[in-house]
Amino acid sequence: MKGFIHSFESFGTKDGPGIRFVLFMQGCPLRCLYCHNVDTWNIKDRKKILEPEEVFHEIEKVQGFIRTGGVTISGGEPLVQPDFIKEVFKLCKEHGIHTALDTSGYIFTQRAKEVLEYVDLVLLDIKHINPDKYKILTSVNLAPTLKFAEYLKEINKPVWLRYVLVPGYTDGEEDLHKWGEYCSKLTNVQRVDVLPFHQMGAPKWEMMKRVYVLKNNPTPTPEQVRKAEDIFKSYGLPVRLTNR
Repeated sequence: MKGFIHSFESFGTKDGPGIRFVLFMQGCPLRCLYCHNVDTWNIKDRKKILEPEEVFHEIEKVQGFIRTGGVTISGGEPLVQPDFIKEVFKLCKEHGIHTALDTSGYIFTQRAKEVLEYVDLVLLDIKHINPDKYKILTSVNLAPTLKFAEYLKEINKPVWLRYVLVPGYTDGEEDLHKWGEYCSKLTNVQRVDVLPFHQMGAPKWEMMKRVYVLKNNPTPTPEQVRKAEDIFKSYGLPVRLTNR
């Protein structure tokens, strides 16, 4: 079994608790307007082809550093390659390593459920709560992600929710309230992060010769970020507040 790999990061600090080895998989069915890894969309554009054991060999090199953290598999959308990431996670669990899956939740299949058996924490992006706006933002339907979220609640899988705040797209007050109301019913949510939109992915869009719709879009102000955080917090969500 081989996996199509984009890259890996040995000392990640933003993709789960502690210091983590982060594996970025190739391939994604979403076409998010703000994607900062647009070079992961096409699975054929992979940088490496590795077996699960070869990936774990790379993890072993830094195992001493990630002892209080773990391994996160991200993308792209890692559930494009469910069998491969399941094998990597199985190896991690056999060695007592904490595992996290960074996903959009769009691919909700039996094979995805099997992956979750070896996952300690899910980093779930619910990118919008309005189905029409979600489709404009991602090019796919929202329903599978909500079904995925409900399943995680059903099996009581720990979840960190992440919400990218994009002025003009995801910062509408009514939408923020509806997102907060919906997510407050997910009793397995341990943390919510509001992530300000940024332009750091713009060069990749140019490199891939793709039209970047948000090239002139502003980043949110600290006040806009705080407003979103306060709305989510008003619904009892465990929001990780930015510096104030």
